[in-house]
Amino acid sequence: MRAPITVAALTVCLSSLIPHAALADDTLGGNTQNPPGEQHADTGEDGSVSVTVGGIVFDRSKNGSGKSAGAVTSATAWTPPACWYAPKYTPEQLEKYLKPIWEAGSTGYEWDATQRDRYVNGKPYKDFNKDKSGDGYWWDSYVNEDFPPGWDACDEETFWVDKGAAPPANIQNAVTPEILAELAYAEIRVPGTEVTLAPANRTKVNLPTWAWLDAAEFKPVSVTASVPVLGIEATATAEPVSLKIDPGTADAATYPASGACAIVDGHIGEPYAKGKATRTPPCGVKYLRSSGDGSYPLRATVTWKIHWTGSGGAGGDLPDGTFGATQDVVVQEIQSVNR
Repeated sequence: MRAPITVAALTVCLSSLIPHAALADDTLGGNTQNPPGEQHADTGEDGSVSVTVGGIVFDRSKNGSGKSAGAVTSATAWTPPACWYAPKYTPEQLEKYLKPIWEAGSTGYEWDATQRDRYVNGKPYKDFNKDKSGDGYWWDSYVNEDFPPGWDACDEETFWVDKGAAPPANIQNAVTPEILAELAYAEIRVPGTEVTLAPANRTKVNLPTWAWLDAAEFKPVSVTASVPVLGIEATATAEPVSLKIDPGTADAATYPASGACAIVDGHIGEPYAKGKATRTPPCGVKYLRSSGDGSYPLRATVTWKIHWTGSGGAGGDLPDGTFGATQDVVVQEIQSVNR
């Protein structure tokens, strides 16, 4: 296990004292243009951009886009991994990274001596495993840069894994296709959920208000995560399954009564058109009381079913995700004329 780091030391030299909690890929293979700790992006021939971060390459070219796009939230208590282990260094890179830290002496003689024993003096590794260059990698932990609960749980010392071998069995969250899928889940972005209403700007008490979303925007989105040096990948795909309408007041009725509008033939709700005034909207709301001088905060939330496929035929379902937005709806009394 790693030696504890004091708050004072962390504040003074965070970057040099925590070589194991890097937030970005270190680019294996000796590419000096992208040194350890830097996030970088590569543009493919088709114009798609792959972003390398946390030891993993994320292809977001099939993700949702636009100013109102956002991340889905798990509909259960499940959350993607807050930290994980993946290849980080070649033998030469680990030597280049650790030696200046030891020489600076800022981490203390005892810690430095323990590190030298571990990586240089054969307890258990010798000379950074340079005799195995090209035959494996030093693995280390990465953390979600938002530092959610559990981000500091991956506290194992940097360890060696031969090419083609599995990480030690006691290592939790060592990167696998399933872990990649869970991390890809966290990178999914879906379109905004502001619904189109008819009447558009103001509605009336007891008047059915139609609600729908642009079907062209609500199609499956996906993110692929991979670790090229290991030859593994996984794709997490999100598909919209329903729209939930919350009128923002108890003085309202929804269509359908549950407020959950199913997706039919790729459509969420149905656009209003002339001739439909006497019909009940398949998705919408009817307000029973005026909003007075204010408005009601109607919230529309789309549920996305998420599944994944990965290397070796792996795959399965991940928890449903939701994403919603709130919009103001003005509701007026129907005016009558007394003669």
